[in-house]
Amino acid sequence: MSGMSLAHAEVIQPPLPEQSENGLLKRQMEKLDRAPVAVLTDQGVSLSWRMLGLDLEGASFHVIRDGVQLTVEPIRDSTTYVDRTGTASSKYVIKTVGNGVGEFTEEFSPMAQNYLAIKLDKPADGVTPDGKPYTYSANDASVADLDGDGKYEVIQMWNPSNAQDNSRPGYTGNVYVDAYKMDGTKLWRIDLGRNIRAGAHYTQLLAYDFDGDGKAEVSMKTADGTTDDAGTVIGDPNADHRNTAGYILTGPEFLTVFEGATGKIVDTVNYDPPRGSVSAWGDGYGNRVDRFLAAVAYLDGERPSLMFSRGYYTRTVLVTYDFVEGKLVKRWTFDSDIAGAEYKGQGNHNMSVADVDSDGKDEFVFGSMTIDDNGKPLYNTKLGHGDAIHTSDLDPSRPGLETFAVHESMSASGNRGATFRDSATGEVLWSIPAVRDTGRGAAGDIDPRYAGAEGWAVGGTAAWNSTVGQMRSAKGELLSEKIPAANFLAWWDGDLLREIVDHDFDEGTQTGVPTIAKWNWETQASDKLLIAEDAKTNNGTKGNPAIQADIMGDWREELVWPSSDSNELRIYTTTAPTKVRLRTLMHDSDYRLGVARENVSYNQPPHPSFFIGEGMKTPAMPKITYTR
Repeated sequence: MSGMSLAHAEVIQPPLPEQSENGLLKRQMEKLDRAPVAVLTDQGVSLSWRMLGLDLEGASFHVIRDGVQLTVEPIRDSTTYVDRTGTASSKYVIKTVGNGVGEFTEEFSPMAQNYLAIKLDKPADGVTPDGKPYTYSANDASVADLDGDGKYEVIQMWNPSNAQDNSRPGYTGNVYVDAYKMDGTKLWRIDLGRNIRAGAHYTQLLAYDFDGDGKAEVSMKTADGTTDDAGTVIGDPNADHRNTAGYILTGPEFLTVFEGATGKIVDTVNYDPPRGSVSAWGDGYGNRVDRFLAAVAYLDGERPSLMFSRGYYTRTVLVTYDFVEGKLVKRWTFDSDIAGAEYKGQGNHNMSVADVDSDGKDEFVFGSMTIDDNGKPLYNTKLGHGDAIHTSDLDPSRPGLETFAVHESMSASGNRGATFRDSATGEVLWSIPAVRDTGRGAAGDIDPRYAGAEGWAVGGTAAWNSTVGQMRSAKGELLSEKIPAANFLAWWDGDLLREIVDHDFDEGTQTGVPTIAKWNWETQASDKLLIAEDAKTNNGTKGNPAIQADIMGDWREELVWPSSDSNELRIYTTTAPTKVRLRTLMHDSDYRLGVARENVSYNQPPHPSFFIGEGMKTPAMPKITYTR
């Protein structure tokens, strides 16, 4: 088709948030089904399902098999059940009682293994303009309810084998984005085209219901030649802005919202901020100018807004939008050139989003500084750039949230490789010393002997994949100089402690076999609970899952990895018994926003707004309202 002309954003004032009951703001969230799942195990059939955000405390459940109710008394203390006489041919239904109108799930059958396999449509191999062949593999993903049926769909990004870090030259193949239903139905494919370079820092994908109609949209940076699923092309379909080094430093840049159910273009605007002078972002060859981040936040306390940014090593610009009546409407811009030189160079390869000042509206924990919901600086620690960040109620004995982050510049951080700070004020509560870039860090409750979450980081004199570093308690006590992998964490087994998500990495092939392990605080070693054979992790030594979220079953998390040949996507779910009952984490706003930005740049695991761990208090019903 001929090129699509650029639609300019109309000036539409975003609607003001409505006052909810008692004057409190309530956030629009997806109305989800119970996502029941059954797995055939040696002990019978393991079943689990969701407790939803607005379920009453008295909600309880019956299990029905082949039309016969198995439970005499309703299940009140968990959302799991083991049917010891169930078989592969059993058909189940979950009945909800004590929650108002009676409710039944759709009938479902056991899976033969502990993962749901989604068949993928791998793109064809290609050849670069300089004659070098490349192939494709499934990379980062996201989840959202694209069609409004209460079930999640998977949005899958495809990376070519020649994807590049911004610091390295070279042509790359096109980036493709697909959407799949859980039954394997492919909904659409978007081709970002030759003028979007492939690599972790270029394409940041947001999938979320931005307009509150019950169906999620998908938004990302686009360019001349980007083609939607209907064949509509953005800009000039014949343009090729690549230079001989493979960088794209000229030509128009756009931001597009696509309809989630169809993959069709809804609105396109110029990407803001424009690149302008390449050297103004910190170098002249195209590294720092193309460092992008993106996130979703409830800036008015009720409706989600989009944020897309550029730069974090030197100049930093964040631009926020609302999606109103099918149009992107700019809300505000933060620019370090205007705010002041002290705000340059403070961003990470990732960020957190949370209401850190308890006013009901979200802030962007943008690395070492935090930007308030109105686009003004909330504070700046001046600790500089870093590679990892975790924000949650990591120390429940203190009011509010805490942030654990690692740091790259020892001159900026004062030889602190990682810091634990008050998320509202930036006050550094304790730190881990270092002498150089500390590239890995994580925080979660993995040792029940100490209250709150532990924080650990790879020491500044060790390789990034080393087990040498420091682990400290929420109060800063040094617990160990042996640490688990400092990357992803998940709730997987039956207790409240978080498990270690990593991989067995092959240096020769630069690929990893996914693993989940339990930190053994007595032996100071990680004991493996799962080895996902014939699957692979993403992003080299980082060993990320494609996505991690509470996708189905009870509140515990699913880990999603591609098969080693990228022909299918595997959603792994736990079958460990548990007596812990929590509402789905996807109805906690901080956790859901963490899932939305999880694919961005250097992936980070999602965290809820409340503490989950040994001695935790039962969280209150979330202040949300369903979108349909």
